[in-house]
Amino acid sequence: MQDGFHLPTAVLVAVVFLLLQGLLWIRRRRMARGFLSEADRITYEALRTGAQAGRYLRNGLTEENATKAARHLRLMLGGSALAICDTQGVLVWTGHGDHHGASAFGHAERVLTSGDVAVLRRDDLPCDRPECDVRAGVVAPIVVEDRVIGTLAAYSDRPSAGLARATEQVATWVSGQLELGELDRERTRAMEAELRSLRAQISPHFIYNSLGAIASFVRTDPDRARELLLEFADFTRYALRRGGTFTPLSDELRNVERYLVLEQARFGERLQVHLLVAPEVLTVAVPYLSVQPLVENAVRHGLADKVGTGTVTITATDLGDLAEISVEDDGAGSDPEDVRRALDGDDSAGDSVGLGNVDARLRRVYGDDHGLVVETAPGMGTKVGFRVPKYAPGVHASP
Repeated sequence: MQDGFHLPTAVLVAVVFLLLQGLLWIRRRRMARGFLSEADRITYEALRTGAQAGRYLRNGLTEENATKAARHLRLMLGGSALAICDTQGVLVWTGHGDHHGASAFGHAERVLTSGDVAVLRRDDLPCDRPECDVRAGVVAPIVVEDRVIGTLAAYSDRPSAGLARATEQVATWVSGQLELGELDRERTRAMEAELRSLRAQISPHFIYNSLGAIASFVRTDPDRARELLLEFADFTRYALRRGGTFTPLSDELRNVERYLVLEQARFGERLQVHLLVAPEVLTVAVPYLSVQPLVENAVRHGLADKVGTGTVTITATDLGDLAEISVEDDGAGSDPEDVRRALDGDDSAGDSVGLGNVDARLRRVYGDDHGLVVETAPGMGTKVGFRVPKYAPGVHASP
């Protein structure tokens, strides 16, 4: 008989097998949730919380937006409470210790003045409530374009160097979100100004000539005159509309058709139009009035000095994750240097309608790789095209 107690080998093997099975089950559970470790899960939660807060902050530092973002920011920082102030007062206090809320702007004032992080201790947060866990805090500046426009304050039950660093970093992140929001608004304002400029460039000659063509049918073909007048009304309504800066390609092409119907009433058989459109790209959002100016240029330059028939071909092609739109004419063509100056917005580069405007808006939205591409030479006609992503962040067609 041996001393001590020993498990039989079979039992020991069974125990080890069960332990391994348990570890594998835990690993599978973690992988099923999409995380390989606790650090991965924490990282994901932080990113998700930040994204939720950023969605509100990009709309500006207002009481409503601060209130919506504050809960997520407090989750990022932990602590007992969190306060956001602007230069006028407290926008929101969330968490414990509501009775300290009235003092939050006093804590913020020195930071608004100095632009430096302030550490709050018990003397800064006097309280006669033993259960209160707001005993220390950190106030960090929110800076946009080198101006302190507000503060972010995190409160806890005791001073913490970690909370101080975290609060400063989160305040910097908040500042970045607010600046991105302001850039988005500036981009929108710039695009709206460019659209107003483009509307002003819609050829007055086209308007006069269209009305003249309509008038010529009033006596000879009243029904045709009525149809053309309705097309003209719909064209101008779309061209002068107020609303979003993006539209479905189908709507843009429908307005191009209106334009061409009116031009064909004037030119008759001299203007031939070919339209080749892949159905898959009709729902793609494009900048409003991005195609019609290209067609107007093609008609003007394709027929202005051409004897006989002129042809304009409009193509919209599905390229997988991109849509390509091009407008081609068989007219007189242009000097490439004149085209380059027109794209640069040089008014002396000829009578091109809005090429520089359309090019600038495309680049502003999608980047420099998505500007206009022009192929032309004297006597060789002109082809103008661009490519846009089928799906791009922040690009949504207005109803």
